[in-house]
Amino acid sequence: MAEHDEIYGEGRAERLQALLRSIAERIETLDREGTLLQHAPELLRLFGEARSELFHYEVRVTYDSPEVAEHRRLVEEATEPPDFLTPDDEDDEPWRGPESP
Repeated sequence: MAEHDEIYGEGRAERLQALLRSIAERIETLDREGTLLQHAPELLRLFGEARSELFHYEVRVTYDSPEVAEHRRLVEEATEPPDFLTPDDEDDEPWRGPESP
């Protein structure tokens, strides 16, 4: 099966995890040094990179390829009750009276 651009690859996912871990390690280091807030610009830059990549991950990991979307549509269609089982008031036989409780 050909890989679509919309799919988030394993290599990219591993790089995202490494980025998140490096941010966590940097925060721990700065906290130990007592300089956490003094490095706010650096942290904002790192958070921005992570936020952007997390957004791409979320969008792509929830993407349905055309094949998957078609399979999902077929399954949903197959699980719906058939139209011929739905009672239609106009098709009621006129000699039938209202059902008694």
